[in-house]
Order: sequence, then C-alpha cells, then structure tokens
Amino acid sequence: MTAPSFLLPLTPSGRIVVALAGLLTAGLCLHLWPVWLDNPDLSHGLFAPVLFLLLLHESRRRGPWRHPADTLLLRIARGLILASGVALVSIAGLYAAAVEWTHPLVGLSLSLALSALLLGALLWLSSSRVRALPLNWTTLVAVGFWPLCAQIPPGTYTRITLQLQFWVTDVVLQSLHLLGIAASTSGNIILLAHTSVGVEEACSGVRSLISCFVAAVFFSATLVRRPWARLLIIALAPPLAFGMNIVRSLGLTLLANAGVDIGGKWHDVTGFAVLGVTAAILGALALWLEEPEPSSDPLPPATPDIVAAPRPWGVLTAFVLTTALVGFFVFNTHGPIREAGPPPDLRSLLPTDPAGWDLVHTDDLYRFASILETKHLIQRTYVRRGTAVGSEPVQVTVYVAYWSPGQVPVSLVASHTPEACWPGGGWAAQPTVPADSPFLFGGQTLPAPEYRAFTNSGFLQHVWYWHLYDGHSITQNDPRSAVALLKLAWNYGFRTAGEQMFVRVSSNRPWTEIRDDPLLTGILSRLEPFGL
Repeated sequence: MTAPSFLLPLTPSGRIVVALAGLLTAGLCLHLWPVWLDNPDLSHGLFAPVLFLLLLHESRRRGPWRHPADTLLLRIARGLILASGVALVSIAGLYAAAVEWTHPLVGLSLSLALSALLLGALLWLSSSRVRALPLNWTTLVAVGFWPLCAQIPPGTYTRITLQLQFWVTDVVLQSLHLLGIAASTSGNIILLAHTSVGVEEACSGVRSLISCFVAAVFFSATLVRRPWARLLIIALAPPLAFGMNIVRSLGLTLLANAGVDIGGKWHDVTGFAVLGVTAAILGALALWLEEPEPSSDPLPPATPDIVAAPRPWGVLTAFVLTTALVGFFVFNTHGPIREAGPPPDLRSLLPTDPAGWDLVHTDDLYRFASILETKHLIQRTYVRRGTAVGSEPVQVTVYVAYWSPGQVPVSLVASHTPEACWPGGGWAAQPTVPADSPFLFGGQTLPAPEYRAFTNSGFLQHVWYWHLYDGHSITQNDPRSAVALLKLAWNYGFRTAGEQMFVRVSSNRPWTEIRDDPLLTGILSRLEPFGL
C-alpha cells in the first residue's frame, strides 16, 4: 500500500535534508554498534535502524495525517530544537575529548542530539506546506527512539542496578519465608541452608526493564491507536518487567535450594525466556486493547492550489553545521599519536635499595594499563622500621605514570585521581585542607599538590599528587564532575602535543615528617625536569 496522494514529493532541498539526516543516523549506528554487540542491556539497538524505517513507513501508511500550519510559533520551536541538537553535538565532542568516544556520556549525548535534530526536521517535513511526513505518535516515537538505545551514564546505572538488586533480594527473601524455606541475606546474597545465591548486576532486572520499556513504546506506536491505551501499555511495562524478573530470581533460588547448579545454561535460558514472555504479554495486551475495526482517520481537506514549499534554510544550516562539528571532533580526537622520543625510564626515578628502607613491590599494577591507556607505570612502596620498641613503621609509596605527547587527552588523565579511584577499593575520604603554598621539601619548593586523606580499616593514608603537562603542573578539578571534564577539554584541547605525567606520593605520616628524608628528596629532584 502506497502513501496517500496528498503527501507531497520532496523538493531538492528537502532531499538534501533527508540525506543528511540519514548520514547522521548511520553515523550514530556505526558508533553504537560495538556497544549493541557487547552490552546485553542494549541488544535491542541492533534492530534500531530497521525499527526506525518501519515506524516512518507505518506513519505514512496509517496516519493520522496531521500537518500543522507553518506559523511563527512552530518556526521558533523548530529553531530552538535544532539549536539544542547542535549544542548537544558540541557537548558530545567535548566529552569525547575529555573521556574518549567510548564513554557512555558521549553515546547518550549523541543520541539525544540526533533525536533533537530529527525532531526539528520532522516539524519542517510535516508542516502544511511541505507534507512529506505526518506529525503523529508513530513519527514522534521514530525520532525519539535513539536515546533508548544508548548506554545509561555510569553513576545513574550503578544507582539503578544497586537499588533493583536490593529490591529483588528483599522480595525473593520474603517469598522464601512464605514458602517455609529458611533463608537470610548478606547484602545482595541470599543465604540458604546448603548454598547461597547472589543477586548480581545482571540479575537486577535492568536488562528486562529496558527491553520491556522499548517494546512497550514500539507497540504503542504500531499496534495501538487510542491515546489512553498507548499510555497504559507504556505505564505497565516497568512493573511487568520487574515482576517477571522477581519470578525468574525466585525460580532460580528454589532450584539452587534443591541442589541444581543454576549457573550457565539455567541462568541464560531463564533470562531470555523472561524477555520473550514480557514482550509477548505486552504485544498481546496491545492487540487486545486495540479497537476491532479501527475507524479511519479523516483525510486532510483537498488543496487544489499548492503553495510552493518553503526552503528549509534553518534545518539545512543545523544539519550542515552538525556534520561539520562531528567531522571536526572526529579529526581532532582520532589524530595520530605524536611521539616526541623514547619515554623516560621510570624505574630510574625510583630507587630499588635506598639506605634504611625496605622495598615492597607492587605486582598487580599493570592490570590498570588498559583503563589508564598507558603501559608506562611504576609504583614502589618503601617501609622503614621504627627505632623505638612498638613504634609504627614509616611507609612511603610513590606512583608515577607517563603518557607521550598526544597519547591521551588531558581530561582522561585528570579523571583517574585518587578521589575518583580509591573509594572503589574501600578507602573512605577524610576532610582535608589545601596543601601549603609554597610547598617545601628538603629546603626547596614544589608546585602545590592536591592533598587528600583516606582511611581503610583504621589505616590512614595522606596522599599528595601532581598532574604534569608539557613541563608544568596543572590545576585539578573534580574528576566526577561532567562540567569539570568539559572545562579541561576546552582549556587544554584534544590530542595535545605535550607529554603528561601523574605523580602520587602517599604515606602514613604527614608531609612535615617525611619531606626532608633523603629518599623523598632524591625522587622529587629526579622529577624536576618533567615540571615538578
């Protein structure tokens, strides 16, 4: 069935808009494709291009065929939406410069930008003087579908999964008690008589929640036409997904209690079964709520005198500018790494047998190399036994990491500071005051470092660190702040030409007790050529 005859063919300028929209959509799909393949929570994204085209086709075939008048208010709304899309692309590029293109913030920003740009284009394509597409719920779902295919930012994702884990654990525990099965919990682990079952991140229900919501939105745009029925389908999706995940978790727990190994096949089969059953329930509900014989939507009045369609200058400008911005950020963040020469010998910076100190090696440091995007890492811990009986030994740990010019953005190095990484290892931050300025060591001065203090099981660590870029120390910002990361990307560019080094000194003693020790003064003196 072809589109109704009153949907007008596109003008050459309209074809350019559609071509640019298709190019940007294909670019986002290529960017998110590895995520869709690797992240089970987003596997529905693999079908996103097909669903997008199917929704557009259904909107033209079934209507309702609404075409708003191209009023001043509509033009203002269209301009604001297009401007927000361009701004989101700029933000995504800055995030890519700050924390690399693979970061979830980049994918989410690009997805929001594409939806905004497509919505702006839809408001032009559906206007009464263009009439290439109708403005209805189906087209709105098509253009707004993309953020549902992007990763949730890490902080938000962690909070959601953690809360869901606790909810699932609590409900399963209460259900076991109702069935007369003795059980208790330790965090998100259910302790049974002869075994234990952990409600891990993958069992929290996030996957079924996201997939169920996506299915509900799609069914609301294709199988249901009445607004209240669409709202009901979408509103029922989250509780249905959560309830089905509870059934799955309870079933696995009962199997484990009966001595069945629920790892591997049982875990995966039940997971896919839950997704399939929830989607089938939503689809059946959508068909049941639809009218047996949907009444046809009234066609627009005949317009024998067709007024020439307006030129899409605003839409074209937004799409051309977006394409140029994407090209600019891709070129400037994927450029070749510029090697200024061989990296420094980090082992020569830290002595192996200092007088009066015992050396403790760090064996697992290189497991962080992929995260830090460098193999040039070294850490050595020095311990000196106390002279008095029963006195606590003095401990000093020195860590150095190096990046060659242009290897990574400044913001990536700044995002891996102790306050960002240490809490994950059980260290609790303590209140501190800024380090002294001037900062003294051995009768000399250093650039003032960032100072932090942490405790773990009653063990205190004072931490001082410097981020050195192109031969000088740079000011640090909160690594957990998205705004701070954008500021660093703005101030220091993308793949810049300066080498970078991160130096961290930590000790169980305050600085005044260790600053004049020959071990520390020798290490810091050897780091002076790098900007310390």
